[in-house]
Amino acid sequence: MSEVIVEGSAAGFAQSITVGRHHLPSDEPVEAGGQDSGPSPYALLLAALGSCTSMTLGLYARRKQWPLENVVVRLTHSRVHAADCADCESTKSLLDHIDVQIHLVGEKLTKEQRARLLEISEKCPVHRTLVNQIKIETNLT
Repeated sequence: MSEVIVEGSAAGFAQSITVGRHHLPSDEPVEAGGQDSGPSPYALLLAALGSCTSMTLGLYARRKQWPLENVVVRLTHSRVHAADCADCESTKSLLDHIDVQIHLVGEKLTKEQRARLLEISEKCPVHRTLVNQIKIETNLT
């Protein structure tokens, strides 16, 4: 497991993210008070889910030797009032909603293979983490 280190000045939103040997920027868009020097935290969350979904589908198709050529995952995040959500357990607050659209490229994929890949997409580790209860422990050092 890689350690993630995030550092930023208290003067703005721009952040420097280090994951192992990789360096990524993060920021807020200009309309939210940032400088748009990198993806927002929610965009990074969507990127994590989308890349995990695509990797999981590719791995599954390779193992099954299915003719999947490419995967395109488009994601959006929004907040909806829980009262407007038919599947919500609570109607007292806002609910985060992530819409995932998956385009499977592979003309020889059967209808059954496509349906199974859709099922598998919800089994990627990041998806499972996001839909399960998460305990986050925060401490000062």
